[in-house]
Amino acid sequence: MTDAIAITRAFRAEPGGPQDLFYSASNKVPLPIIERAEGIWLIGEDGKRYIDVSSGPVVSNVGHGRAEIADRMARQARTMDFAYSRTSRHRPNMELTARLAALAGPGYERVTLSSGGSEAMESAIKFLRTYALAKGMKAKRTIISCRPSYHGGTIGTLSITGDDAYANFLDGFSVPSVKIPAPVTYRVPGNRNAEEYAGDCVQALEDAIVAAGPENILCFVFEPVGGLSTGCNVAPDAFFRGVHAVCHKYGIWIVHDEILCGSGRTGKFLASHHYPDALPDIVVLAKGLGAGYAPLAATLMPAAMVDELAELTGFNVSHTYSANPVCCAVGLAVLDIYEREGLVEKAATMGAYLKGRLADLQQRLPMIGDIRGRGMLMALEFVADPATKTSFPPEADVIDKVRMLGLDHGLMIYARRTAGGKNGDWIMVSPPMCITEAECDDLVARLEATLKAFLATL
Repeated sequence: MTDAIAITRAFRAEPGGPQDLFYSASNKVPLPIIERAEGIWLIGEDGKRYIDVSSGPVVSNVGHGRAEIADRMARQARTMDFAYSRTSRHRPNMELTARLAALAGPGYERVTLSSGGSEAMESAIKFLRTYALAKGMKAKRTIISCRPSYHGGTIGTLSITGDDAYANFLDGFSVPSVKIPAPVTYRVPGNRNAEEYAGDCVQALEDAIVAAGPENILCFVFEPVGGLSTGCNVAPDAFFRGVHAVCHKYGIWIVHDEILCGSGRTGKFLASHHYPDALPDIVVLAKGLGAGYAPLAATLMPAAMVDELAELTGFNVSHTYSANPVCCAVGLAVLDIYEREGLVEKAATMGAYLKGRLADLQQRLPMIGDIRGRGMLMALEFVADPATKTSFPPEADVIDKVRMLGLDHGLMIYARRTAGGKNGDWIMVSPPMCITEAECDDLVARLEATLKAFLATL
């Protein structure tokens, strides 16, 4: 303690100092300092240009440096910078929630805005728990989710996250939750194919509900396209239909976590829209909704439940910056760009083009074991042996090396070695949805050079 106090007293904060650094278990790869950004590009202080391969953590949907968004923010800040959502209403909030409800369609007529995905997921859980209590279902407090999965960085959302790398410190300090196997499609256990295993996962869900007692289960939370724990895993369609049938059989609400995969990324505004016969009760959006220009998230809920709860006990949900007018202005500007440039449709068509180019690359570089995802939301998983799907050994340091070599070749890559490699080594290939064919070609060429450079280190 004495040494820590001495260090603290000796420390002097200054620009460029270490006060902004919080170290992970591995700090091998130095982080470039980015000075500006435009389109799909990030530009460092030294002038080096990087393609934003992963849109950060799949945030920058409309691309960087959009002057019209900056202008909209400035106009809103000059007109009205803040109005607290518990004491007043304002037009930017009213307009944005109306547009989101219209885009989401029937069943999602009520929208509450927040500052990020974790907050929005907490709002969904809080709403369902409040509704259950108001309806006399006091035992409904346990949440079912998948392993692996990721649902946010707060204590509550980490509690339902099925990824020990993120949530291993929560033992005895969390929201009650039960984990079932995620319907993975690569390295499927038990020599099952993906469809058979998806059926096994649906059965695991029903078994978990029966074991805990349906009266004790609040909801099932699931990512329609996997994010940070599965690298863009897309379950077979039958999984969604099976989940819908089981949850409705036992009176369990379904929450789709579209924090990462929603807002047009998959080629439809909601990833849930790919499954019209198995829609969830609640959808959570974030990331691409504010497109990196402002923190913005939304929880989409049915009018029937929201309005009924209003008559019973009401639902108190707000944070200081919820529905901030400047953030709402950003959301409206982002939706304007989506509509004018057809970015949701482009995510489908350009995503298919990019996936085709990546498939060509896979033929040349078999270390790419799997290409998965939907629309402009994809991941590449790396393997030492494509026949056995064996991951690279830890000493190969594949993820850190690919990230670092990517920087050398002008690529900014989000990469993960999930669960210590148990769930694979992969990178996210999800550039801004405004990317062109020529830019896709450039990205793939740089990625090929990066992976060849990695193979040369073995």
